[in-house]
Amino acid sequence: MSVWDDLVGQDRVVEQLSAAARAARATVAAGRAAGTSAAESGGNASMMTHAWLFTGPPGAGQTTAARAFAAALQCTSPDLELGGTPGCGFCDGCHTVLSGSHADVKYVRTDGLSIGVGDMRDLVLRAASYPTGGRWSVILVDAAHRLTEAAANALLKGVEEPSPRTVWLLCAPSVQDVLPTIRSRCRLLVLRTPSAEAVADMLVRRDGVDPGPAHAAALAGQGDIDRSRRLAVDEQARARRAEVLRIPLEVADVGGCLAAAQRLVDTAKADAEALAETQDAKETEDLRAAYGAAEGSRAPRGMAGAVKELEKRQKSRATRTRRETLNSALLDLLGFYRDVLALQFGAAGPLANEDHRPALDRVAAAGPAESTLRRIEAVLACREALDRNVDPLLAVEAMTLALRAG
Repeated sequence: MSVWDDLVGQDRVVEQLSAAARAARATVAAGRAAGTSAAESGGNASMMTHAWLFTGPPGAGQTTAARAFAAALQCTSPDLELGGTPGCGFCDGCHTVLSGSHADVKYVRTDGLSIGVGDMRDLVLRAASYPTGGRWSVILVDAAHRLTEAAANALLKGVEEPSPRTVWLLCAPSVQDVLPTIRSRCRLLVLRTPSAEAVADMLVRRDGVDPGPAHAAALAGQGDIDRSRRLAVDEQARARRAEVLRIPLEVADVGGCLAAAQRLVDTAKADAEALAETQDAKETEDLRAAYGAAEGSRAPRGMAGAVKELEKRQKSRATRTRRETLNSALLDLLGFYRDVLALQFGAAGPLANEDHRPALDRVAAAGPAESTLRRIEAVLACREALDRNVDPLLAVEAMTLALRAG
């Protein structure tokens, strides 16, 4: 299975990236034949772009596309000498990139809310060096929209003055989420929302899900591949979604609104605590082992500061987990009210929540389309409030009360 098989419904993007990987291979080969670097090999240098920006809707696969491209750049398949497409998925280069162990591919992401300037400066220094064994030194920045202002300015320096054999791969939801000075120096690739049919086919082939449940999960995921997979294989994820979709039926009175809001926030908090139980303790134990700290003994020099920094990252990760859980629930609510609006206008096409058709029909018959639009606006306003660090319970309570008012 090639690295490109993970890109669902992105045929145009696969074609562009495959062509770029072939051009990159030709550029390096030409430079080596002439005894020069890629940047000194004349016209061939223009065949490979040093910086790429992958954008698209949530779950479309921006990071997957960037990782596949990184693997294709490092592909060592013998078939390449016969004209094969880079990115075989089986060679040592592809395997180590996909497993995250390739020495010349740095994968950058944050569990917290932002990527700081210190981390980015280290990356820019690393980008100035040549690859140790692969053809290219690749730096993949997931969630580039989470860069702080200082970190983005540090990244700009690396993108402005690229090393001849370094490729930057940046992933963000949209072009507007990246500084204009950075995006103007990148080649833009926009991924589209994959069709429900394509996502369902992937779930059947790769996860062994039956066609019926796979199609239902693909519709409910609304184009988000990861969410669709979770709904298809995780019973707990399906139960959480069903609980969220009960909210439109529970906001008939103020008490129901407040209870629904509290339950939603408590669920998000429980998810964050569950992650902390499984991850935080292991990270702390690994840190103690790295410093050689024995149980009950005095902490070695420097360990206290490292533990404090780790706790800071863990706290930030817990906050992000709560936000992501709430955001996923809000996306389910948006999908519900979009289906209600489609029923009220008599629009054709499949419904994302067809498995909750009785609830959709009940809400659609209870009021006009104008009320549905106001409820959609209330959900969107809640998402914006959470982005502005409004207390989650206050933001969700305001939303559920607005859902009741219609």
